Amino acid sequence: MKPAIAGCLIFLLALGMYVGLRSSHSSWSGVDDSVVEKLAVAANHPPTKSLIDIEHGDLPLLMFLLAGVAGGFVAGYQFRGLFPPKDRG
Repeated sequence: MKPAIAGCLIFLLALGMYVGLRSSHSSWSGVDDSVVEKLAVAANHPPTKSLIDIEHGDLPLLMFLLAGVAGGFVAGYQFRGLFPPKDRG
């Protein structure tokens, strides 16, 4: 396929997705709202407030940053075990 045709197809696909998503007036509900909350109310267990509210603010970003740093540290520390040299592999 020629690059010009592939570029046009990608552009048309992106344009169609943009128009389709912008014309939609409904919001997408998550699994918590659509399934879990309904089942909890049906079982007489109404939802309660979380002990740590991570819905707003920078706390979720900080948590992801710390998890990434910890994972990177562990992967870096164990690098030779994860990716042994070709002569020992």
